[in-house]
Amino acid sequence: MLKIGELFREEPPEDVWELRGDRLLWQELGRALAFRLVPESGLELERILEEAFWEATGHSLSFCNQVLVDRFAENGQSRGGISGASWRYRLFPIVVERYEKHRASIPA
Repeated sequence: MLKIGELFREEPPEDVWELRGDRLLWQELGRALAFRLVPESGLELERILEEAFWEATGHSLSFCNQVLVDRFAENGQSRGGISGASWRYRLFPIVVERYEKHRASIPA
């Protein structure tokens, strides 16, 4: 059975990352969801991803544009910035697309 964390295994292309904390959040979410089975529907996956974003950042994905996460600050060069728009429109859609490809490959 596929685990949600496996959908995070391969990182997106370099041009997808908007802020330095985005890659760190990607890695953290992959670990946090490593043992959780993929749900039966894409809508449920989206709910799980939004909940994981909330738990990791303390912010609702629906209402944030940019979030600062102190634990993602790297040697003072990054303030731990997370781009809500990037997660809404680029990063989570990559995860959902991978999920849909997996679901389509399962024999009926």
